[in-house]
Amino acid sequence: MSRASGPGLRRWVMWSAIALLLILPALAMRFTREVNWTASDFAAAAILLGGAGLIYELAASRIVHRTHRIGVAMVVGFIVLLVWAQGAVGIF
Repeated sequence: MSRASGPGLRRWVMWSAIALLLILPALAMRFTREVNWTASDFAAAAILLGGAGLIYELAASRIVHRTHRIGVAMVVGFIVLLVWAQGAVGIF
């Protein structure tokens, strides 16, 4: 994979995954009553996931080694999961 196609593909996959994560609750709300998100829930999720995506984009654009980019992705993903879990139980 050339340098020109690598970041573009990575960026496309990441932002598509973020969009999918935001669409899944909307779809689930149509089929079950157990998922009940409000507009503020979607806004909070969009800010959290979009912010994490932007932080990763900024870091990945400056990091040359693939293993370091993977490490940054893992740290950012862990922080997102931590904040999401805390928000799910009402701590944040």
